[in-house]
Amino acid sequence: MSTKLAARALTVYDRSRLTLGSIGSHSALEVAYGARTQGLRNLVVTAKGRERTYARYFAVRPTTPLRTGWPSSPRSRGCVDAVVELEAFAEILHDDVQQRLLAENVIFVPNRSFEVYLRQQCEYEAIERGMLVPFFGNRYLLKAEERDADAGGADQYVLLARAGIRHPRRFDSPREIDRLVMVKAPHARVTFERAFFLAASERDFHETSGRLIDEGVLTPEALATARIEEYALGPSVNLNFFYSPILGELELCGTDTRRQTNAEGFRNLPPGALHAVSGVAMRWEEAGHIAATILESMLEPAFEMGERFLEAARELQPPGVIGPFALQCVIAAGPPKELICYDVSLRIPGSPGTRYTPYSAYRWGRDVSVGERIAMEIVMARDTDRLADVLT
Repeated sequence: MSTKLAARALTVYDRSRLTLGSIGSHSALEVAYGARTQGLRNLVVTAKGRERTYARYFAVRPTTPLRTGWPSSPRSRGCVDAVVELEAFAEILHDDVQQRLLAENVIFVPNRSFEVYLRQQCEYEAIERGMLVPFFGNRYLLKAEERDADAGGADQYVLLARAGIRHPRRFDSPREIDRLVMVKAPHARVTFERAFFLAASERDFHETSGRLIDEGVLTPEALATARIEEYALGPSVNLNFFYSPILGELELCGTDTRRQTNAEGFRNLPPGALHAVSGVAMRWEEAGHIAATILESMLEPAFEMGERFLEAARELQPPGVIGPFALQCVIAAGPPKELICYDVSLRIPGSPGTRYTPYSAYRWGRDVSVGERIAMEIVMARDTDRLADVLT
């Protein structure tokens, strides 16, 4: 069905006015910037109260030179061409909004915010059917980010197992805990976030979860659905890949690591102050990303993981991965050192900072951000009459 939706839109699209569209959060500025670098238009769909970033602060406007003849003066500044303001993000599925996006020749670039905000009101099947505009990427793979097959299709654990990629051991019950584990459950107040906590025993599990329930961070119902996973020790690194159907090649766009509250605060505390926060539960909410390179000797194992993941995705959800995806890993101590994948992202990553690692320049001769790489792929597909190969 998704292929038919894309094909139907392409029959009426003006290919000289293709527009990259995204939800106004997460990585929308990166998509907008990338579109402009490649001569494409862009459009950001915002929710009420969140429009000023796109409609005001980063909107495209003419540049007035600081002085006459200033040689480096750009013709315009900002990167957002157009904004569609809605009362709530979920309204993007309304027919009038879909028709407006189709009229603007939009190719939609899904990000994590698109999934989490719409999932508060819709099932994945409704999202897949209701989005009439073409997706850059495989729209059926979005649900594979989930950690349970109830979302339909293969979840990320199934994909990782099929690919033969090592991931943290799963425990089915707190009674089985015999080492340090990470417990992942839906957050009570922020439904699209997860509440994380560490435990080293069944007693730890019940004591910490009880405290989080009292604080309103967890609910007993959410705890009953929690995933309990071995906690892998080592530095974390997000391997931000890009698979190009046009070139038939796997690329490493860049690598980064996360900044998270309040875990980062704990790491920065001097040992003598730890007693003062002994009763504070550690939190891992996203706060940002930092560019982080890896050893050159780890690149080949990283690419091997990426290639195996691509093959598994093709087998389980054709046509497989299109464009950006990330394998979020811990580098475990050796010898030899080993990559352990603890999470998967099957859309544009949340870190535009990946351009500040050297890997895209090693490939393209200059830094290429993931937003620009998406736009490059769409332009190559348009100019070779292969848009159907990168859209669903």
